[in-house]
Amino acid sequence: MNPEAFFKITYGLYVVSSAWNGKLNGFISNTVFQVTASPEQFAVACSKKNFTSELISKSGKFSFTILHKDTVNELISTFGYKSGKDIDKFDSFHYKLGKTGVPILIDDCVAWFECELVQTFDAGTHLIFIGTVVDYDLVNESLEPLTYNYYRDARKGKAPENAPTYVKPEIKQTMKSDSEKYECPACGYIYDPADGDADGHIEPGTSFEDLPDNWKCPLCGMDKSEFYKLS
Repeated sequence: MNPEAFFKITYGLYVVSSAWNGKLNGFISNTVFQVTASPEQFAVACSKKNFTSELISKSGKFSFTILHKDTVNELISTFGYKSGKDIDKFDSFHYKLGKTGVPILIDDCVAWFECELVQTFDAGTHLIFIGTVVDYDLVNESLEPLTYNYYRDARKGKAPENAPTYVKPEIKQTMKSDSEKYECPACGYIYDPADGDADGHIEPGTSFEDLPDNWKCPLCGMDKSEFYKLS
């Protein structure tokens, strides 16, 4: 069996958010889909380990923002690889409070929806929340939504451990390359000298050893010193 088959299923990337008792939080999700048209209802899958899962369960409300293709890495790093139990994820980004009081991320937004929870299904490691739309808006029609396929192939992103599509990385064999590749232990990002790091202004052909000591993973912010060589 080839696990790459799973990645041929199409997904978008979203920030799903909620609030309870004054606490705001959100996470990157690739599992948001419309289930009915009348009434307009959406389902989102959320790991039971995610703090947002607790907030949705308690408040009975959630929102989701459709991210655009060129969403900044800082946003993906914050909402995808950090815990809302440790930091205020919305502190560095623009958002507004919806009709139900949940935060709605505005930065890098194509469109957003706000929902009231009507059903919850236990799927083992995840909860599937189904909500009825109470408000929504199209923020920028000219922006192209960020797909999971583009995130993986063009931006070399990997699903965090709590994502429904997470695949535990295998020990990799030696790769043929002019220079050695290094992998981030947190998010699975692979630094390939042939590509460099455009967002970090690292030219193609720059070996990992020649990266500045303060260089960090462009996806999750992990320090260069934590990367390991693929062998």
